[in-house]
Amino acid sequence: MGDNPVGPHADAGGYQFSEQIGHLLRRAYQRHLAIFQANASDPQVTSMQFVTLCALRDNGPSSQTDLIRITGIDQATIRGIIHRLKGRALVGDGTDEGDRRKVVVHLTKAGERLLDEMIPCARRITELTFGDLNPAERVALDFILRAMIK
Repeated sequence: MGDNPVGPHADAGGYQFSEQIGHLLRRAYQRHLAIFQANASDPQVTSMQFVTLCALRDNGPSSQTDLIRITGIDQATIRGIIHRLKGRALVGDGTDEGDRRKVVVHLTKAGERLLDEMIPCARRITELTFGDLNPAERVALDFILRAMIK
C-alpha cells in the first residue's frame, strides 16, 4: 500500500475501470446531459423527453411499443416519460382506430411549440457536446458510435 499512489489494487491484471469503453461512454454521456440541461430552452424537459417529442413529430401518432423501438428507451422509462409529458399537455393519447386496445400517443400544439423553441437549443447542445473536436474527429466519432449501435 505504501508506494502505490493509485491504490492497493491498481495492478489487478492491468485493468483500470477509468480506461474502459463503458466508463468513457458513461462519462461522455454525463457531460452531454449536463450540457443539455444547461442549454435547454425549458429546463423541465429532459433529453429523453425531448427525444420522445421528436419521435412523435417525425413519425406521427405512435404506440408505446413504437416509441420504444424508435427511441431505444425501455418500457418502464417511456411510460414515465409519456405520463410526465401528458401532465404538461405536451402530448395526448387516444385509441388506435384499427385496434381499440392500443393506446396511441400524439404531439399536441403545445408540444409542437416546445419543439420549435428547443430545436435551435438542440443544435447548440450538439455543438457544445462535440466541444473542441475538429471536423474529422466529429465525423469519426459519429461513424464509430453508429457502428457500435448496429
